Order: sequence, then structure tokens, then C-alpha cells
Amino acid sequence: MAGVPNSPATVLITGANRGLGRALLTRFLLKPNTTVIATVRRPEHPTSQSLSELPRGEGSKLITVKIDSVSDTDAQDAVKLIQTKHGIDRLDVVVANAGYGTVYGDLSEVKPHEVRDLVDINTIGPLRLFQAVRSLLEAGNRPRFVLMGTPIASIAAMENSPFAMFAYGASKAAAHYLTRKIHCESPALISFVVDPGFMQTDTGNTGARHFGYEQAFMPLDTAADFVFDQIEKASREKTSGKFVTIDETREFNEW
Repeated sequence: MAGVPNSPATVLITGANRGLGRALLTRFLLKPNTTVIATVRRPEHPTSQSLSELPRGEGSKLITVKIDSVSDTDAQDAVKLIQTKHGIDRLDVVVANAGYGTVYGDLSEVKPHEVRDLVDINTIGPLRLFQAVRSLLEAGNRPRFVLMGTPIASIAAMENSPFAMFAYGASKAAAHYLTRKIHCESPALISFVVDPGFMQTDTGNTGARHFGYEQAFMPLDTAADFVFDQIEKASREKTSGKFVTIDETREFNEW
């Protein structure tokens, strides 16, 4: 099916009820013949319930399932549900979007439990997800595992992002390592990290105000268009194992 226009596709996006996750879900759902699986932490929340009202392309459908990133069982249970109830036998795209970042403080201030909490969400969460979806992803068409990353996690270019966010940066650096490791261990997959920029979401704007800015720098739609385009055109040869950033004026030697 590779390269066939409008061929059926199955996409799973975590944290899909708000922010970038919702924006990406909207774009994939507008494509024809696409099954989009939205994972949310609280299916009963109004933002999750409202996903059913989103427009969709011809032949496309939406499935909503529960995944809490810190649960050791939610991702496995969600995969079993989409297989048994919805007949899903493959995943073509998995977007590890769910995460958390509003923990501030330099090394003298950050609390150890805050670091543990963010590692659980931002690093072990994507690991739990990958372990649950791996077999379905490996059965997919041009299968892609995509992590939302950040230059704050760069070791080589740390001086370019001098924000007091050790817990977030450390947790995302480990997640970047995970994504690169998937590339190395799973030659059938396209696995890469995308930096969507400092987005004007609730979380992004909260962080911006903390550091003295009026709002974050990157409009959400601009970020979502960029990430969507990177996922659509990704290839093992050009994209897999890489750190792709929306800000082409900066260089990050992530690996």
C-alpha cells in the first residue's frame, strides 16, 4: 500500500483531546479512509467527549480509548480493546504526544520527586506505549513511531535553551534516547523525534508567562502543520533516528 493515494491508514495519537494532540487528530481525521485512535487520560472529560464532533474525511472514523501515561496496564488494555472490539490488526502511525512539562527549578531547587514524576510520564510513558503497540506497528504500512520532543532536552546544545527546567529536560532527553533506540532495534520501523516549537497551548503559555513572556512563540496551527507534514513524508532513509526541529535556524546534535 505504500505510496497509494487514499489507501486505508490507522493512526494512534496519545493525549489527543487537547493542544497539539487534538490538532494532529483533526488533520488525520480529515484524510479519507483513515481510522484515528485517540487516547485520552479521562474519556469522560468534555474535551474528550467533544472529539466525536470533529469533521472527518470520507470513509474515516474515530475510536477513543483510555491511556494514562503512568499506568502500567492502560496501554496494553487499550491495544487489546482496539483489536477485539474494533478489529484493528495494524497501526501505521503512533504519535507519542502525551506528556507534562510545567515543573520549574534549577538543580538547587528541583525536587527529586518532581524528576521521578516527569520521568514516569515523559520517558516510561512512551516506553509503555511502544511495548504495547510494537507488534501492531510492525504489521503496519510504512510504520512510524513519532515522539514529540524538545531542544530543552539537548545535551550538545544545552546552552541554546537555558531554561530552569531540569526535570522536564532530563525526562525528555531519556525519551529521545528511547526513540533513537527504537530506530536501532526495530529496522522495520521509522522512529524519530519532532520538535514542534514553543507552542501557544495552555501548557506552553503557562511556561512562557513563568519566564516573563506574554505567550509562547509558535502558533498551534503552524506547529501542527509542521508535525503532520513530517509524519506524512517520513522515511527510514531520511527521517528515522533523527531529531527534526521546526526552528531550522538552530542546530541540535541530539544523538
